[in-house]
Amino acid sequence: MANERLRDALLKAGLTPAALADKLEVNAKTAERWITQDRPPYPRHRHAIAALLGEREVYLWPDAVSPERAARVNQSELVHVYPRRSAVPGDLWRRLIEGATQHIGILVYAGLFLPEQEPRLVKVLKQKAKDGARVEILLGDPESEEVSARGAEEGIGPAMAGKILNVLTFYGHLREATGVHARFHRTPLYNSIYRFDDEMLVNLHAYGFPAAHCPVLHLRRLSGGDLFDTYADSFDRVWSSGRPIWDDPVAG
Repeated sequence: MANERLRDALLKAGLTPAALADKLEVNAKTAERWITQDRPPYPRHRHAIAALLGEREVYLWPDAVSPERAARVNQSELVHVYPRRSAVPGDLWRRLIEGATQHIGILVYAGLFLPEQEPRLVKVLKQKAKDGARVEILLGDPESEEVSARGAEEGIGPAMAGKILNVLTFYGHLREATGVHARFHRTPLYNSIYRFDDEMLVNLHAYGFPAAHCPVLHLRRLSGGDLFDTYADSFDRVWSSGRPIWDDPVAG
């Protein structure tokens, strides 16, 4: 049985099996068997191929990574745990925001603290989008039952919807920016997610507590892990269910 995932990844990268073999300094027939017979390469070659193709090792060879090793890799994806959001250093936020070049994703109900804490956020996001990064902003729909419930849980009632309207005064400046996309969502938000290329801050939520008082996971994506991708997939699912905040299709 052929490894169609590896074949497809090579095609997307514009590489032939022979070219791959040349880069890894292995026999061309060996590289061909990796594809046509789905023979898994040695671990050192799997790492190199995954890095070369920009794919996860467990995606290209799902049966080649043992559960024990996968568990160790997932643990390695966890860079740090902060006991509360307010403990996340400001310079970490700035490094992640300013260092991202491909994808910035913000999934919150309001997340008003971020533009308040980082006055240059909107300007930086606009420039990142101009330079080719995709910027995705997901805010809670202020008219949704989910936002109303969250406000009640935190003891602030309608103020939760008000915070969303307030944060829109910041993000509204991005309305005409090409590459910036903003949507409302109506989901029970178990975590707030802030993605910056292959790093991510996941603000866990706890019933009855503001997000600022809850732990934050700092994750960094590794080719053999799936912890980062669990939250990335969750972000994408919420995104697919959202509706554009602005009528402008550029921001949809």
